[in-house]
Amino acid sequence: MSSTQQRAREAFGNRLREIRLDAGLSGRQLAAATGFHYTKVSRVEHGGQSLSDADIRAWASACKADAQVADLIAQMRAVDTLYRDYRHAARRGLRHLQEPWVALYERTTLFRVHEHWIVPGLIQTEAYSMAVMAHWRNVMSLPEDDTEAANAIRMDRQRILRLGQRRFNFLLAEQVLYSRVPSAPAMLDQLDRLAEVMRLPRVSLGLIPAAAGLDGHSQTSFWIFDESLVQVETLTTGLDITRPEEIELYAAAFERMWGTAVFGRHAKALITRARDELLQQPKTTST
Repeated sequence: MSSTQQRAREAFGNRLREIRLDAGLSGRQLAAATGFHYTKVSRVEHGGQSLSDADIRAWASACKADAQVADLIAQMRAVDTLYRDYRHAARRGLRHLQEPWVALYERTTLFRVHEHWIVPGLIQTEAYSMAVMAHWRNVMSLPEDDTEAANAIRMDRQRILRLGQRRFNFLLAEQVLYSRVPSAPAMLDQLDRLAEVMRLPRVSLGLIPAAAGLDGHSQTSFWIFDESLVQVETLTTGLDITRPEEIELYAAAFERMWGTAVFGRHAKALITRARDELLQQPKTTST
């Protein structure tokens, strides 16, 4: 278990402790009312043990907190499934990091994607994607080079942009246009790809100007899949958020940022400016 997941479990234990204290019960009294061993109550409240759905219902019932059962169960499940350890999973190869998302992408009907430094995988060119794959292979010091296989999965996944009735709302910070991922020629191709994507019928692409205020920025990138899941990625782990009230907060943040973004010809003007600046940079020569 990661230290982050342990902190999440401890936070859940603290919430259960507060429910018990609000009910005026000691740990032994709660144990007697639920049939738990008294040490189990202590372990749970200190983040050392999980609870089943039935256990949560018993805890809430004993504390006359039945109204919180659904949210408690959702929080417990989120704690248990919250974190994906990328480095551990990637030991089997980058391809195994790409495969699990195929089914998720297939069943999602509304994608809301916010990125603040890199182009999202769904709209990357092949060269850009390969550069990203190579970067993460180096960061995680992976012995196996399966970047081509992983990249093929990502490229195939892009077909959903044109299939079915899915909708895609991409919200990118202006910095994305200047983060030099592949070579300059490949970056020019990627900028052109962004302009092409804007013409797809069910795709909306907004750019948040660098000068936007606080409403235009967030501390991290995130993806919202329908109303059921938010994914946040860190350097080492992936965070899967499924609690409805948390999803609502991310959706609200997305809407605030959407209001600061520019679209259509104004977005294309930002892309053109980034493209022109890249063309004006002196070319490096090998010696």
